[in-house]
Amino acid sequence: MNVEQQSATMPAIQVENLSKTFGKGESAVTVLKDINMQVAGGEVVGLLGPSGSGKTTLLQCLGAVIDPDVGRITFGGETLFNDGWKQQDRRALRRDHIGFIFQRPYLIPFMDATENVAFLPMLQGKSNKQAYQRAHDLLELLDVAHRADAHIEQLSGGEQQRVAIARALANNPPVILADEPTAPLDSQRALTVMKLLHEMAQKSSAAIIVVTHDENIIPLFKRLYRLRDGILHEELQQAD
Repeated sequence: MNVEQQSATMPAIQVENLSKTFGKGESAVTVLKDINMQVAGGEVVGLLGPSGSGKTTLLQCLGAVIDPDVGRITFGGETLFNDGWKQQDRRALRRDHIGFIFQRPYLIPFMDATENVAFLPMLQGKSNKQAYQRAHDLLELLDVAHRADAHIEQLSGGEQQRVAIARALANNPPVILADEPTAPLDSQRALTVMKLLHEMAQKSSAAIIVVTHDENIIPLFKRLYRLRDGILHEELQQAD
């Protein structure tokens, strides 16, 4: 997928009539119902909804972690899913084109902070020098460079989350999917993270979807999607 060749008017993420049901028969629960959404390159949108409304399930479908039942997912004009996956190597898709930020950091425990961030660029073929420089720059931006040599068990929860965010940004992915990325952070650092996500979106034309319950960061989105009972609604708002 060559994101640089995508049209300026083409959504970086487009979802059409996507549905997901768990279980069968009388125990079946439809979590996502005919979901339609689009996110432009350079845009950061919020995804809101009560617990259990399907927000994480939607991110997992977009991230090729779980299989939708039906629908279509397109990144940068390339169809990834159309009632079935079109990409043979979904692991490479996730590695090269999607940055994930979870509620929990899921860092590699036997690596220090820098190694955790540099690992993905090295997998992508970057030299050790390039990968470590990229890791250092991101840790600096996220105010955790002073913990660059610390192993994961030596980091606080907030420090671990900031390292995890640096890791998600390390490959300059065209799509970033963030599930409550600011939950472990204090309000000031949460705002810093959101500012960085907006900057990354603008600099690299990344499309970013942020699931959140954080009332402090909701005003930062110009556009919101809300999920309720499996149905997605779009809202526009004036960002501060």
